[in-house]
Amino acid sequence: MDILIKSFNRPFYLDRCITSIYQNVSGDLKIKILDDGTPKVYLDKIRKKYPDVEILLSNQYEKKVIAIKENIESGKLINGFEIPSKFWYEAVKNSSEYLIITEDDVWFTEKIDIHKLQNQAKKFDIHLLKLGWLGNESERKDLILNHIADNLESAQPKDLLLMNKKLMSAFFHNQYMFFTILYKLKIVNNFTPLKYWSLNSILMGLYKKEYWLKIWENIDEKVDEKQQLINASVFYRKNKNNPNFICRLKSEVMKTTFQSSATSSYHEYGFNFDVNQFNYLINEAWLKDEFNEMENFPKDFSLDYFKTFVSEKINISEFEKWVNKFRKQYEELGCNTN
Repeated sequence: MDILIKSFNRPFYLDRCITSIYQNVSGDLKIKILDDGTPKVYLDKIRKKYPDVEILLSNQYEKKVIAIKENIESGKLINGFEIPSKFWYEAVKNSSEYLIITEDDVWFTEKIDIHKLQNQAKKFDIHLLKLGWLGNESERKDLILNHIADNLESAQPKDLLLMNKKLMSAFFHNQYMFFTILYKLKIVNNFTPLKYWSLNSILMGLYKKEYWLKIWENIDEKVDEKQQLINASVFYRKNKNNPNFICRLKSEVMKTTFQSSATSSYHEYGFNFDVNQFNYLINEAWLKDEFNEMENFPKDFSLDYFKTFVSEKINISEFEKWVNKFRKQYEELGCNTN
């Protein structure tokens, strides 16, 4: 089974992710890094440490490397909304029938056997097996959960409006005031669109390739989560009689960070904190073998550990405010950020 890791300029997290795979994932696996701009000097260290890992570079790679260099030298912003979706799409298209796709700031915390999981996916006709859900147990109330194996439960979403593609697009984009009308009729509320995430997993999914490709169909090099959910709901509608289409492990085996970001594009909170400068300082410490990629594992790196590498060049008070805001953003959605 292929394990694909989308990566951008945080080799200290990428190193942690890969190490966690070798520690916790058993079975016949192939790790492929889908990199979109991590400077060559960092990737060379990854190549040397993990010679069996394949590193693929996006068509935007050189452009992104230049953007990182310009940011460090002049503070010019990096466009984090521009993503190499076509590159990812082709990589998945050329991958194994079942695959895990994740990102560099995600890691495995518990042991899994991907041979067993793949056989279960085939047996139960699972299209998405969720390996983690950010500790958000509140979403269970919106699922019909049934035990199907010692380690698995099916997770059918409750009460989703499932329509054709044109109507789903009108729903998510409020075209023709469609969402507004449904809202006034008390058929939906402002939380209804979030329920469609039960059909998708950006960071922690074991997918049947066909389904991932359907979700990412016609995603044109920019972040478009609404289009992903439209695609997912249309495909799920055709398969809704399969009670095991979406499944979950009984317990999470993956975690991610709530105190770092690849760029400032998604987390610009107005504090005097430059996440790109932060990443550069940690990257350089990691490159010099001063930074331990497994510190505090299986939890995230401790803030105090980060501070030892950045305190002379970054306003620590502003950094702490930024982290607290980042965490609160996800806690309000029900996530466990510890």
